[in-house]
This record gives sequence, C-alpha cells and structure tokens, in this order.
Amino acid sequence: MRLEVVVIPVADVDRAKDFYLALGWRLDADVTPDARFRAVQVTPPGSSASVVFGTSVTSQAPGSAQGLHLVVDDIGAAYAELTQLGAGPSEVFHHADTDVRVPGADPEHRGYGSFLSFSDPDGNGWVVMEIATGLPGREDSPARDADEERGSERYRHLPPRIALDDTIATQPATPRHDPDSGRDRDRDFLLHYAAGD
Repeated sequence: MRLEVVVIPVADVDRAKDFYLALGWRLDADVTPDARFRAVQVTPPGSSASVVFGTSVTSQAPGSAQGLHLVVDDIGAAYAELTQLGAGPSEVFHHADTDVRVPGADPEHRGYGSFLSFSDPDGNGWVVMEIATGLPGREDSPARDADEERGSERYRHLPPRIALDDTIATQPATPRHDPDSGRDRDRDFLLHYAAGD
C-alpha cells in the first residue's frame, strides 16, 4: 500500500494552481467533467504522491490542511529556492529536543532534524524537513542495510520506529502513464472521483 493523493481545500482553484506550478510542481491533470466539479492534480518534484484541489473536491474549509510534510536533501537550498520562487518560507529551524522552534538547522544535520514551513495562498500549511538519509525501510535506504542502520547513532534522537515490512517500501512504483495502453492513471482517478464511484 502506498500513499497516492492528498486532497487540500482551496477557495480559488486557479490561484492555487498558479502557486504550485510556480514552485515547479508538475501539472498531472486539470479536469472539469461538468460545471459542478473541477479537479487539479499536481506533484512535487521527485514525489510519487500527488496533491489534488479543486471545486467540489472536499467539504473542508479552505486553508484547513496543516502539517503537510515535504522532504529535501538540503534545507538551506530549499529555503533559498522557496524564497526565490515567492513562497515566503519561514526561517530554518530545529527543535533541540524541545517543542519550541530553535532558529537554524540542526547543528549535526541529523536526518529528520531541520525544518522550515510555508503556506499556500489559502493558508494550507506545509513543513519542509531535511532528510539526507532516510530511516531503514524507506525507498532511499536499501532493505539489506536496514538492520545495521536501525541501531545507528544517526537516528538516536527519534522514537523507535514502527515495525513494517521493509520490502513494501522497495517495490517499484507503478507508472502514472502507461505508454502501452495510452492510459493516464491520474486522469482516470480524477474522472472516477468526479463520477462518485
């Protein structure tokens, strides 16, 4: 099982679409099967999960999605890029074993230790987290190294991980567009969603 789509609530679909495309996110679909429904699907660079927003897509209040997480290899570079692209990110911060935001990156640049945040025009809140090396069992961490990494000093600041089958994370992703059949999974999903199936 993999995460495919996260739905976020927006008030102005075109404004949200312009914002996310300006961040360099890929436009997967923009479908309007009738006057009551419109769904836009965008995907952050390098992500296998997408974000959907639109008209009649969710009953949540615009801007109510909070704590959505993106990951990057270099938090400083992400801050510079988001600033240049007009996203208005917060300063980089870490927690230093507290709930309080401490200015600057984690001094040791431990994975899952440095953050910044930004919001879209509706106020949906995103957190960007630096992960140079993922936890064992993640796609960027080969399963064969998982046992060795589980006990490493690199992850001592994190709570014990939940046991999961490491092979799930290493299975190849299903392609979004099947060139043999000409089918586009994203468009098929959105049309299926619009039909209420």
